[in-house]
Parts: sequence; structure tokens; C-alpha cells
Amino acid sequence: MFNMIDKVWIIPALMAASFLVILFFGKRWGTRATAGIGIAAVSICLILSVIVAGNWINRVNHPPTGAALAADVIAANGLTPQTAENIGGEVNAVTKDSGETVSTESHAATTTEATTTEGHATEATASEHGGEHESVPPVVRTVTWFQIGGMQFEMGTLVDGLAAMMLITVCIISLLVHIYSTEYLHGDVRFTHYYAFLSLFTASMLFYVLSSNTLQMLMGWELVGVCSFGLIGHWWEEKKNTDAALKAFLTNRVGDIGLILGVIITFFAAGGTSFNVLHINEYALSHSANTTLLLVGALCLFGGVTSKSGQFPLHTWLPDAMAGPTPVSALIHAATMVVAGVYLIARLYGVFFSGLAIGSSTFHYVAFIGGFTTIIGGLLAFVQTDLKKVLAYSTISQLGYMVMALGVGAWTAGVFHLFTHAFFKACLFLGAGSVSHACHHTFDMREMGGLRKKMPVTHATFLIATLALAGIFPLAGFWSKDEILAGAANGQENAYTIMLIFGLITAFLTAAYMGRAYWMTFWGKYRGHAHPHESPKVITVPLVILAGCAILFGFTNFPGNFFGIKLPGGVTTRFEHFVEPTFAFPPLQHAEFTPWLAVVSTILAATGLFLAYQYYEKNRGPHGLTSRNKAALAGYTFLENKYYLDDLYTGVIAGSTKGPIARAANWFNQNILDGVVNGIGFGARKIAGVVYVFGDQLVIDGAVNGSGRGSEGAGQLLRKMQTGKVQQYASILFAGAVVLAGVLVFVV
Repeated sequence: MFNMIDKVWIIPALMAASFLVILFFGKRWGTRATAGIGIAAVSICLILSVIVAGNWINRVNHPPTGAALAADVIAANGLTPQTAENIGGEVNAVTKDSGETVSTESHAATTTEATTTEGHATEATASEHGGEHESVPPVVRTVTWFQIGGMQFEMGTLVDGLAAMMLITVCIISLLVHIYSTEYLHGDVRFTHYYAFLSLFTASMLFYVLSSNTLQMLMGWELVGVCSFGLIGHWWEEKKNTDAALKAFLTNRVGDIGLILGVIITFFAAGGTSFNVLHINEYALSHSANTTLLLVGALCLFGGVTSKSGQFPLHTWLPDAMAGPTPVSALIHAATMVVAGVYLIARLYGVFFSGLAIGSSTFHYVAFIGGFTTIIGGLLAFVQTDLKKVLAYSTISQLGYMVMALGVGAWTAGVFHLFTHAFFKACLFLGAGSVSHACHHTFDMREMGGLRKKMPVTHATFLIATLALAGIFPLAGFWSKDEILAGAANGQENAYTIMLIFGLITAFLTAAYMGRAYWMTFWGKYRGHAHPHESPKVITVPLVILAGCAILFGFTNFPGNFFGIKLPGGVTTRFEHFVEPTFAFPPLQHAEFTPWLAVVSTILAATGLFLAYQYYEKNRGPHGLTSRNKAALAGYTFLENKYYLDDLYTGVIAGSTKGPIARAANWFNQNILDGVVNGIGFGARKIAGVVYVFGDQLVIDGAVNGSGRGSEGAGQLLRKMQTGKVQQYASILFAGAVVLAGVLVFVV
């Protein structure tokens, strides 16, 4: 198979080129060509991503040894052979022609031994990673980026199972969104602008997931934020859309301050010589690591995660971001950009694992925030009448699930849920767009109902994705949700009981609010004023593909023992085997499939769906409770106002900040700035008066007038001497000659 790993930079470069071509030529070539450029570019990227994944699978199945292993270890750590020698390695040079390395076997052995002491997976712990291979270093390729004070900083790509999985996820959903958008945004006044931003976003996200160092990741992180800002405010003519874009931008900047500090802290903690991701992870897992710095660094990095991935309390921007076009919501705010924070934890897991003591306690910050976010997001979904906002709060809840999984040490479960969730949540968002497309562009569920017969394909795909999100067997969400619960129950040294309770509650809430959305949208009688009909194939085909992914992709990590059913090792836990890192990664205990948890969570999900059916379809239950019970009304109001967090941020924090600052600025302007300007003017006027009276009137005018009067007096005197008598003139001439002679005698 063609080796694409060494040239993986071509993938984001293609999407960047698509952005430039659309930007400069899109309007001239027309909307069809614009969409075609974007679709062609992302299609090629998907094909290349599949090749990269195949290359990685082959690498895992046939791991490098000897010289090849030593060279990859050096590259993965961002080391030159000389640097490796200085730190105790025995590699002196890698020849460019033959590829032979001096003392590479010794260095490889040294590295393997070091991985044991620093927490890396080795042959002894191979069973923890699928049981079939030893530690396989990622493929890292770098070039010099810039140089400061003799220190070189590199830019490059890092390819492992995690990166390959993200490449495929981003490219599949981006391709389907590109296709879907040709109909959904047909005739839009900024069609070219939209497709240019889609290409730029895809390029930025691919750049981010392939980054080999934290400085690159920071660049990709900010680029996807810029694209999000532009796409949320795509229809900027409406103020609510521009407000939503600004809210997303500013809220993310709050968390990004923590991210920047975290990048700086981890850089200096790891020796201040490299931003290399694997180097930082190796340092964090070593016995010599400064745990205090790692703790502070991990918490700062988590600040960025909190904002980008919608964790409490910086989740408030995500529901408002639904102001953007629905395909954008599917691509950016459900499947890709919002999981950038989850990816950050997964990529720098050594820092979080050591800094926050994951697995060695029953409670810590990241796990709790993730678990708490699952609850608060799920509860808020119940009081929404806008279908997209229901899905937005569901996304917040599921992102909390992923963060909680990583926090309890269930790395594979958290990343696996990221993978499965991307497809069924994108299907739900695009399904909501299909419904809106047929109902005069409304997302108000009170104006829907009865659409299952009018839109059979949209209904079927939406139902499949709903059941997958609810965690119903055998759909994808069942497998990833079950792994998270098992990880919380018995994954590491200690059980995270509180997190397990949070997860079980969320399983019930997810099914209940999604059941509510499903029954209100597709059952009952149609309550709107449009004439709904099935969407065209350019919309429904992407829905069918995503629904198929929601059915099949859960089996990629089928457990080794499922209710007593044992399959061959070559077909079970494939996701764990190929995606979970084995290099610069902590040794994790993987929870086995837990039948009682699977049964309990499925019962809770089925109960949630059933109660939603009874309440919203059969009209049974305590309807009108809020009008009869003050406590119920208070609780509903509390949820309807989103825990008053927006009031706290905009009214109290921003309002009280803007008021005093504005008043202080006005006082400073009136009293200081204006005082200085007025004082300078007053002083200049006084100085001008003095200069006028003394300088101009007395000195300058006096000198001029005096010279005039002197000239006039001399003229009068001379005029009197002009008598016309030659004798008198001769006397004056003689007197002048005498005076001149005296001067010459006495002076000269």
C-alpha cells in the first residue's frame, strides 16, 4: 500500500488550497463550481485519510524493529541523534542513503527499558492494549519552523491511531455537510463565503489533529475558533446571529487564556527546549516530573477545554451558536470543533494523568466537571422548544460524558464515544435541518408533528440516530456509553462511584429528552402552516449514510466477552487495539464488559423513552403541573432561564464591569485628558500674550520703529547739511579724513 503517513501534510494543505481557490475565483466561476471545488477537495482528503488509516493499521500489525524503531523513537521525541547521545542514547548518526543507524539496536533497547520506568506500554503490558503488539511509536515528521537564541522550534505532523481516527471522522462529516449544503443553502447571498469558510475550517481542524507540538495545536485551535465565528454569524443581517457569534468568540477567549498558560507551563516544565507533544507526555510520566507544575498546567489546559468543548460553566455559548446554518451546527458544533477540547485531553493525557492523579483517587476536578456537565446539559434540553437547541444541550451533555470518561481513566471509552457520537449527532442535526427545510425554515417543535408519514426517510434516520444517542442496543451509542460506565465503575485502581451515578442519570435523561423531541416532531398531528414533504436526495442520502454509521461503527470495539459470547481476538476491541497509544502513554486498566451495567443503563434508557411517549404522545401524566405547584414552577423557571448563568455573565459580571469602567473612563476623559488639553491651551494663550506684549510690541516693534526713527533723524540731519555751498562740503570732507586718519594711527 502507498505510504501516505510521511506525506500526511498534503491532506490539510488540500483543504487550504480549496479555501484560497474558492475565495479568489468562486464568485467568478459560480455556485456550482464553488461547491464542486470544496466537495472534490474533501473527497480526495477522505480517500487519503483512509490510506493513512490503512498505513497505521499495517504499522501496528507489523511494528518497526531495530534501526527503523530507533529512528522513529528519536523522531517521535523531537530529538536529533546528537541530542539522543547527550541524554544517554547511543545513536550517533542516521545515514540518509542507507538508513543504517550506528548502535541503533542499543538505543532501541534503551528506549524500551525507559518506557517501563516512565509508564509506557511494553511487551509486558501489551495485553492492556489489545494484547497483540508491543509499543509502537507514532510517525513524526518535522521541519524547522523558527529559531530563537540558537534554539530551534519545529513544525510537523504526528500520525498515530488517534490522529488517523480523527482524520476519517472529520473528512466523512465534512464531505456529507459539503454535499448537504448545496441544497440547504441554495441561492444564499454568501454561498461562496460559506463554502470558503467550510474549507478553511476543515483545513484548520485537520491541521490541529495532526500537530506534533502544542504550539501548532494552539494555532489550529484558534483557526477553528475564527471559522466558527464566521459561520455562526453567516446571516449577520439579524442581530441575534451577530450576538451569538460574538458570544461564542468572547467566551472561548476566556478559556483560551488558560490554554495559552498551559502551553507555556508544560513547555518550561518539560525542560524549556521543545513543545513536542510526546516529549511533554514522556516528561509528565517520568519519575522526575514536577507534579505541582503538571497540576497547574493541566488545570490551565482544562480552561481551554471548558470553553471549546462546552463544559460547565463556560457552556453557555454553544446553544446560541445554533444561530448559524444547520449544516454548520452538524459539522462544527456537534461533531468536530467542539470535540477539540476532548482531543486535547486525549493527546496530552500524560499531563492530565500525572497532574490530576487520574486513577489513584475516587474524585478529581476533570471527572467531576464532565459528570456534572452531563446532568446540567440534559436537564436544560427538557425546556427547549427549538429542535436545534435540544440537540445543542444534548451535545453539551455528551461532551461531558467524554470528558468524564477521560477523567476516570477510561481513555478508549471517551475517545470511542467521541467517534460514535460524531456520526449520530451529525445525523440528528442534519435531520433537524431536513425537517426545517420542509416546514418553512422553522425549528419550533410546537409547529411540527405528524411528519413521519410525510418525511419517511428523514423520520427513519432521525429515529435511528435518536436510539443510538439514547444508548439502545445494538446501535453505536450503546457500546461507547457502556464502556464509559464500566470505566467509572471498575476501570482503574478505584471506582468513581459519583461519576457512575452521574452517567446512569444521564442515560435516563438522554433518552427522555430525545424521546420528547422525537414524539413532538414526528408523531401526533401536524401543527404548522406549511405543506411538509420529503427533502431531496442531496439531503436525505447524507442522512442515510450517517444513520448507517450509527448502526455499524459501534461494532468496531466489540468486547471480548459479551454476555458469555467470546469472539476471536482478531475481531474484538479493534478500536482500542489500533487507536489507543502505546508510546508516551500511561498504563491503563481496561474495564471488561459489565453485563449488569449494560442491562441497567438500557432499562433506564427504555424507561426514559417510554415516559416521553406517554407524556407527549398519549398525553398522560401531570400536565399543567407548573400552574398548580409553586415548586414545579420555580424549577421550570430556573431551567428556562438556564440556571441564570447568562444573567450572571451579561448582567452582573459584564454589566457591573462595563458600568464602572465606562464611568471611570468618562471621568478620566473629562478631568484628566480634557484637563491636560485645556491646561495646555490656557498656558499657550498666556505665553502668547507675554510674547506679544514684551517680545513683539516692545522688542521687535521697538527695534523696527527705533531704526526707522534713527534713519529719519539721520536723514533730517543730512538734509540740513545739504546747503549747496562747496566750501561747507569741503570742510566736512576734511573733518572726516582727519577722523579716519586718527583712527588709523591709534588703532592700527
